[in-house]
Amino acid sequence: MGLKYDIIVSDCEEVTEKTQPCDIVRELSMMKAEDVCKKVMSEIDEETYLIAADTLVFLGNEHLGKPGSPDEAKAMIRKLSGRSHEVITGVSVMKLVKKNDDSVDISSFSFEEETKVFVSELSEAEIEDYVLTGEPMDKAGAYAIQGKFAKYITKIDGDYSNVVGLPVAKLYKELKTRNWIWRV
Repeated sequence: MGLKYDIIVSDCEEVTEKTQPCDIVRELSMMKAEDVCKKVMSEIDEETYLIAADTLVFLGNEHLGKPGSPDEAKAMIRKLSGRSHEVITGVSVMKLVKKNDDSVDISSFSFEEETKVFVSELSEAEIEDYVLTGEPMDKAGAYAIQGKFAKYITKIDGDYSNVVGLPVAKLYKELKTRNWIWRV
């Protein structure tokens, strides 16, 4: 969106009791926002916005996280082969405004964006070759759509930027709707 920003990594434990995919991603993104808010609270000297996101891959209601081993990665990719699945990103935004008495006023909201991704039928050799690249080991659902796996994606219904982690167009719309948008 053409904004100057800093990346601050959240250290919170990502554990939720939620069971529905959209509820899970919204809660996890808010946990991250709240964790970062605690880290920067004493440094706020003007209006500051925190944007936190968590992107998860679901096959139905089954969450496909980051694989713990090459065998887990292969199993996940086999599940996705020849099927569609959902990539859901939860986004939480916090507006922090320092007041004259040095306290900080906090406002926040969350939303989620869902994108359906279609994967072509993969052979065992293709799955093996892809896992050997090492790329799937740090990726939800064991694949990186913006990497070597792109050749296996046959269709995307929804926002591509959502699949890589942040639905920028929806974020802009949500900020604008709340009059939180600033000049860029």
